[in-house]
Amino acid sequence: VQLQASGGGLVQAGGSLILSCAASGRTFSNEGMGWFRQAPGKEREFVAAIRLSTYYSDSVKGRFTISRDNARNTVYLQMNSLEPEDTAVYYCATGHRGGSLRTGPSYTYWGQGTQVTVSS
Repeated sequence: VQLQASGGGLVQAGGSLILSCAASGRTFSNEGMGWFRQAPGKEREFVAAIRLSTYYSDSVKGRFTISRDNARNTVYLQMNSLEPEDTAVYYCATGHRGGSLRTGPSYTYWGQGTQVTVSS
């Protein structure tokens, strides 16, 4: 099983990016899939997740949208109104094995991460 995250980059504050995470080696239809991020010197934190519903951290709610395309085995993260505080490496995760979708240990498979940098 491999997760390939892409779409990161450098953007000015107020801009938008779309992250993609393509899964291969297994079909994850309707399984929980999540996005997490880790900024330098900080712990990894939950960003968004999707299963039958969508879930967001308070810091991104209203600005980010998670979605999935089961036919492509891909999950997306549309990020709008980006802020410098959103700068981090973003990781996608799947293989939800129970527990909260908001916690990292609930997931089995992780992508390699994609860097998002928001300049002020």
